[in-house]
Amino acid sequence: MAVRYQIVLDCHDPRQMVSFWGSVLGYQPESAPRGFAGWREYWKSVGVPEDELRAVTGPESIVDPKGEGPRLWFHAVPEEKICKNRMHFDIKASGGRNLSLAARRAQVETEVARLVKLGATRLETLESEGVDHYAVAMADPEGNEFDVN
Repeated sequence: MAVRYQIVLDCHDPRQMVSFWGSVLGYQPESAPRGFAGWREYWKSVGVPEDELRAVTGPESIVDPKGEGPRLWFHAVPEEKICKNRMHFDIKASGGRNLSLAARRAQVETEVARLVKLGATRLETLESEGVDHYAVAMADPEGNEFDVN
């Protein structure tokens, strides 16, 4: 039996992360559950203390509009990110190996340019002589690493 799941990313600013990752993935902000004016009201009804709700100023999760991909929840935490991610996203932009390496490189670079405009930072180009692969390591606005390939 398939298991339902969500991916949770700790962050400082859920609103910024909803905007950034929603644009990256083509996801949309998730509406608060039916019967609640917003997420803050929902979390209060669950019993989350007020001091933990200060960062809840709008949507804090995004969903695939087709209902196929997992929900992403951006959980506000006070701690800073202190080390490299143990898990990261690979954004597939190259078009696959049926295209030439030059064509794939161009498509990756087009996506990288779009993501930089959204607030991402380019970290390094991932390519090696003789290897039929091209990728770019990047960081989201809060420093979480991901790759575009």
